[in-house]
Amino acid sequence: MESMEEKGSVIQEFYRDANIFITGCTGFMGKVLMEKLLRSCPYINKIYVLVRRKKGKDMHTRLEDIFNEPLFMKLKQEQPKFCHKVTAVSGDCIEPGLGLSPSDRQLLAEEVDVVFHCAATVRFDEKLRIAVGINVRGTESVLQLAREMRRLKVIIHVSTAYCNCPLPEIEEKFYDLPLSHKKVTNIVDNMDDNMLDKITPDFLGNWPNTYAYTKAVSEDLVREQGVGMPIGVFRPAIVLATRTEPLWGWIDNVYGPTGVFIGAGIGLMRTLHCDLKKVANLVPVDMTINALIVSAWDVAKKPRAESCDDIPIYNYVSSVQKPLTWEEFMEKTSRFGFSVPPAQAVWYYSFTLNKYYFIHLLYVLFLHFLPAVLIDGVAMLFGKQTNLVKIYKKIHRFNSVISYFATREWKFTNDNVQALWKKVDAKDRRLFDFDIDGLDWEEYFFRYVRGIRVYLMKDDLSTVPVGIKKNKRLRWAHQVVKTLVLLLLLRIIWAIFNFIFL
Repeated sequence: MESMEEKGSVIQEFYRDANIFITGCTGFMGKVLMEKLLRSCPYINKIYVLVRRKKGKDMHTRLEDIFNEPLFMKLKQEQPKFCHKVTAVSGDCIEPGLGLSPSDRQLLAEEVDVVFHCAATVRFDEKLRIAVGINVRGTESVLQLAREMRRLKVIIHVSTAYCNCPLPEIEEKFYDLPLSHKKVTNIVDNMDDNMLDKITPDFLGNWPNTYAYTKAVSEDLVREQGVGMPIGVFRPAIVLATRTEPLWGWIDNVYGPTGVFIGAGIGLMRTLHCDLKKVANLVPVDMTINALIVSAWDVAKKPRAESCDDIPIYNYVSSVQKPLTWEEFMEKTSRFGFSVPPAQAVWYYSFTLNKYYFIHLLYVLFLHFLPAVLIDGVAMLFGKQTNLVKIYKKIHRFNSVISYFATREWKFTNDNVQALWKKVDAKDRRLFDFDIDGLDWEEYFFRYVRGIRVYLMKDDLSTVPVGIKKNKRLRWAHQVVKTLVLLLLLRIIWAIFNFIFL
């Protein structure tokens, strides 16, 4: 670790003595961003984080819980006193003015140099009113606050690569929407919940869910209100576990492909409506955060936007340089998964990606719901409760959400990101590696499946022998059940044949 007196790299020097404001610090990307800034930019003065009360925990307790996660172990070893650099401010993106107290607002306005707006509701099926409140109005509140910041150098709005998903090609630019952000918020404000719920499908149009739609609307807001500000938009693709730092394979959520892997791995999920040949646009979270941190440096060097065309946008995707199909994703994760099967698996792995929706529905009927009804019925007879039908209803809703992205493909451009990598010198390339060309998918997924097992499933690698033994037993049970079902089908066919012809 370099001493405070030594000169750091170009990126480190940009963040020297900086006061940073982060929204969404309790989310997946927000945690990794906070940890990376503290560990790799030791000259930072202060990080202010917006935290709301949740489940009876105040902001200090929630922040302490975050610091106790494995993600922060390395930071604690290298900088035991890092906590004094982090200050929590109470607030909520869905509230007017972020719910900040006058004193906290004044503090941020006077002190902050850099803003990372990462907060968003990532629930794809969120109510439209809530999604607009957090993703659109929250962004507006952040921009309003940023205009009051006397020392502001840069603000980065974290969007998503899929906010313009109705389009087949997505460049690093803004796109027009059927309704402006002003019209959207006006309609939401003047309609009751029942009516709003009814018109939501028509409201979304070609967008698959309220998350993607409201992120597109928030970009429309940035396009209009960001003019005159040192602002940029960062669009990551599907963000997965860390590749290498601060520890490999760390992840804390089951969104997207990770949920598919877990569901299939424990033997519950049997089918996904997915086109094997479509590209799965996946990016490791640590590389994503490195690109985010460097993009802020890049935007700060540019003149303030005189028009919306001057606002830089960064598509952080893997499909341009290292395309990976869903077939390759499932092959690698299943292969590496078989070497470390989970000890808490309930059945043997038997998972199929079905391109055709009708075939997928047949799988759902015969491999999800009928067995669930049978098992729940038997359990009920013995006075027990399994709730498998309820579980499979949740899995089916999850299936419906991810299938949109697993059956389509987009042509992205990422010229700004590739140009950004060329601007970074050798030292910062080592400190903030975000070069997709250097990503080894084989090595990554080897670590990814182990990270899921350890950090999400809380199944330490010491239990691998137990998992392997259980997997063998489940495999035999699986083969026996398949044989019995086949014999039953043959018996039914024979009975029908006899009835008709004999």
